[in-house]
Amino acid sequence: MAYETIIVETSDDVCTITLNRPDAMNAINSQLLGELVRALEDADRSDKVRCIVITGSDKAFAAGADVTEMADKSFVEMYTQQFFAREGERFAGVRKPIIAAVSGYALGGGCELAMMCDFIIASETAKFGQPEINLGVIAGMGGTQRLTRLVGRSKSMDMHLTGRFMDAQEAERAGLVSRIVPTKKLKEEATGAAHKIAEKSLLATASVKDAVNRAEELPLTEGIRYERALFYALFSSDDQSEGMAAFREKREAQFRDK
Repeated sequence: MAYETIIVETSDDVCTITLNRPDAMNAINSQLLGELVRALEDADRSDKVRCIVITGSDKAFAAGADVTEMADKSFVEMYTQQFFAREGERFAGVRKPIIAAVSGYALGGGCELAMMCDFIIASETAKFGQPEINLGVIAGMGGTQRLTRLVGRSKSMDMHLTGRFMDAQEAERAGLVSRIVPTKKLKEEATGAAHKIAEKSLLATASVKDAVNRAEELPLTEGIRYERALFYALFSSDDQSEGMAAFREKREAQFRDK
């Protein structure tokens, strides 16, 4: 499928999706988000893909949502169109692991998009923020909810109320990003992590993603029960037998996703 606002490349089980609106610093509009979700769903269905990387340019992962698209809309239009809502739900339905490789600005919708991924690898120049307050609105793609779960109430309030940016070092300390790498090595590091994930059983990686996401929604006791149910269920798979046999035989496992 031809895309106008993203670039999609698949190599060695990894699908890399690059946001590509350079004149707008990859600002997210309906077209970009729609194309991104379609590409994610295609990758999720593909037998050739086992992990997904979303990235932007060195200067901007995505510098926010496209204000020009929203500025003149009314409440009725935003509400009846469910602006960005369906795409967000479809994004959340992707079962294969998604890594955000963030360099430069990840602001507003860009920060929200990065947080929708399963984890974030940031370059040393990355800057995160939810500055919607400066436009007289608030985050609308999960920013108040995800950021609070990731960095805590106080820091989330600070960022949403003041509109200030968080640099990569603060983001790593706060738990927003998993690691920081030099800008020139960002894509290499993200692709390397994706390849490592791609070596695992798809049944196990989907279960990890499911269980960790439930940790944000369930009380501890219920979350542990949910995890245990998935753990037990994996013992019905050929991959569990293969993985444990390979461990005992001191060889690399050959998973078949069965």
